[in-house]
Amino acid sequence: MLVRPSRNVNEVEKHKFEDLHKSILACDDVLKSVQKSLTSFQQDLGAVSAEIETLQSRSTAMNTRLENRKVVETLLGPAIEEVAISPEVVSTISEGPIDQSWLSALEELDKRSGAMHRASQTPNRSLAVSDLRPLLDDLSNKAIERIRDFFVSQIKALRSPNINAQIIQQQSFIRYKELYGFLARHHPVLGEEIGQAYINTMRWYYLSNFTRYKNALNKLSIFVIDRNDAIGADQTAHRAPANRPSQASHDALAIGRRADVLKQSHQAALPAHIAEDSKQTHCVETPFLHFNLALVDNVTAEYSFLAKFFSPAIGFPTVSRYFSAIFSPTFSLGHAFTKSLVEASDDCLGILLCVRLNQHFAFELQRRKIPVADGYINGTNMLLWPRFQLAMDVHAESIKRATSAISTRGGAASALGLSSNSADAASKQSTAPHMLTQRFGQFLQGILMLSRDAGDDEPVGNSLGRLRGEFEAFLTKVGKGFGSGAGERKRERFLANNYSLILTIVGDTGGKLAGDTREYFEGLRDGVGGI
Repeated sequence: MLVRPSRNVNEVEKHKFEDLHKSILACDDVLKSVQKSLTSFQQDLGAVSAEIETLQSRSTAMNTRLENRKVVETLLGPAIEEVAISPEVVSTISEGPIDQSWLSALEELDKRSGAMHRASQTPNRSLAVSDLRPLLDDLSNKAIERIRDFFVSQIKALRSPNINAQIIQQQSFIRYKELYGFLARHHPVLGEEIGQAYINTMRWYYLSNFTRYKNALNKLSIFVIDRNDAIGADQTAHRAPANRPSQASHDALAIGRRADVLKQSHQAALPAHIAEDSKQTHCVETPFLHFNLALVDNVTAEYSFLAKFFSPAIGFPTVSRYFSAIFSPTFSLGHAFTKSLVEASDDCLGILLCVRLNQHFAFELQRRKIPVADGYINGTNMLLWPRFQLAMDVHAESIKRATSAISTRGGAASALGLSSNSADAASKQSTAPHMLTQRFGQFLQGILMLSRDAGDDEPVGNSLGRLRGEFEAFLTKVGKGFGSGAGERKRERFLANNYSLILTIVGDTGGKLAGDTREYFEGLRDGVGGI
């Protein structure tokens, strides 16, 4: 038998189906939303894909452009680097102080200017070169202007009172020598003008300073040696001539310690203030030594400066021309000073000492590799050698006059100051060496000592030969006073004693000329029978 469901059961089932229907409708809504989202995502994904493709295309294009730029940079980079100049360099050149940084900036400018000049000379020069060239030229002109002002101020400083030129030369000129090199390359005319201004200033500087130094040396008291001090001069008259100033005692014929001055040729010159205040009496070689010591040192310093500062901007022939222009008046002053020292002097030893000092200075200049003072050295020799020969002639003439003054009747007696009227004068004559022989020997020894290293081309030998001949004639005439017979032996002893004294005095003197002289007097001594 069928049982009817109850009404409550049907209601429950109905509600279940309604809830299911609602769930299905809700799922349909969710699915529609999902479908809509997926559709939108698909559209967005397509857009992103398109954008990625666009980015890929742009990246490829950028990579291509980058590679092209690298190729262009490889080609143009060096060219740009050669001509480009930084703002810092421009600012330094235009406004910065002239120091080491300014030198570095100038070097950079010079480098760029050279590259620009080379680039402008090429057939395929770019428009950029034409555009940049005026800018670099303007900066170079500014640098030239500042270099000119710098050197003009330094040259003016050289004219300041009591200035030491070598300090300015080292601190301002040598330290910034590259400035002159730049100036000479970029503006040769202005470089020549700066060089000429320097020449004019230093010509005045050296001439004025050496004039003051010469005046100071002129205040030194100098021994007066003239014909009254000659070998054959009358030594019995002790009263000095009226026109001869009084002076300290001095042996004019003995070399003594005068040769020590040759050892001072490498020392410093006597300061001017010491020369002015000196109360000591000196020989003629002393002022000659100190003037030329100062001159040689300054010549060395100036030539070394010129060679360092102006080269390689100018060649060494031009450097030599600059030096000659600077020192020519000073060299003339030196020659005039030497002439004033020796022109009225008959001091053969002093003049020969000056000759030897001059030779030492010539060797020293050669050692220092200073070839530009040869003319001064040769000119000084031309002043000294003729005067030396004249002074030697004074001694020879004095002996000749002494020989002529010997009485024919009195012979040795009159020469020795004995009365020729005495009947037994000849028998009382001494065979001891004559006083004139002592003087001659001292003088001869001094000449030979100073001629130890003399060459055969020097005039010392000829002058000494004449002097030696006059001395031999004097002794021969004196010897005639001993008469004949028994006096002949005394005459030979007298001559032998005189020649032996000469040999004793010059015995230790070295050199070829001394050896020849000893050989000559040994022959004379042996010719009269020796002693």
